[in-house]
Amino acid sequence: MSLQHGSYQHNVLYQADKHLVQNLHDARNRVHQICNLHANKVVKIDTLDGQTFVGRIVNCNRGILYLAVRNPYHGTQRAFWGSPFNNDDELILTLVLYELLVITLLST
Repeated sequence: MSLQHGSYQHNVLYQADKHLVQNLHDARNRVHQICNLHANKVVKIDTLDGQTFVGRIVNCNRGILYLAVRNPYHGTQRAFWGSPFNNDDELILTLVLYELLVITLLST
């Protein structure tokens, strides 16, 4: 597919299938609801890329999960920007909702 915009011609390299787009929207909305329901609870998250994170859900907004994880640099000279969601012992990690594979509740 080729698109003309102003003096530039654009060749579409990828366009998601409409069923895939709907499935991604549905999955994102479901995970968003789950994360909001379990805000401030400790979870283990496995991603599609095989990474694992343990932390506290602090927020979920516009397809992004904000996870407070233990700050491995607490007490050192390394500097981090602050956040209204956490304290000095935590860092905020942002994860894209559609990359999450498993969310396991670790505390009740």
